[in-house]
Amino acid sequence: MIIECFGGGIVRLGEPLDFRRFKLVLHADAAPGTEAWPGITLLDDRDALVSIDLVPTLAGRPDDAGWDQRYAEMVDKAREHGWIDAERHAIRAHVERMS
Repeated sequence: MIIECFGGGIVRLGEPLDFRRFKLVLHADAAPGTEAWPGITLLDDRDALVSIDLVPTLAGRPDDAGWDQRYAEMVDKAREHGWIDAERHAIRAHVERMS
């Protein structure tokens, strides 16, 4: 699953059925220093926190109740591995930049 961030605060979900990967992709027109994406906090150049509640609201999410269940299972697995920030109710994501 890929959280794709673009300029103008546009965020969408890519590869929504891939529950084994979770990353944040900043496209070339994205300006990360502006805090342009509500629910997303860049921690540094390599890591970000993405609100657990944000992901199901993004464009690109399948309209399927089965998706909700699989997403909840992914969050549970992330929690087991220490990738959930309980205080911020967010999932840690690796950051990649596209040029």
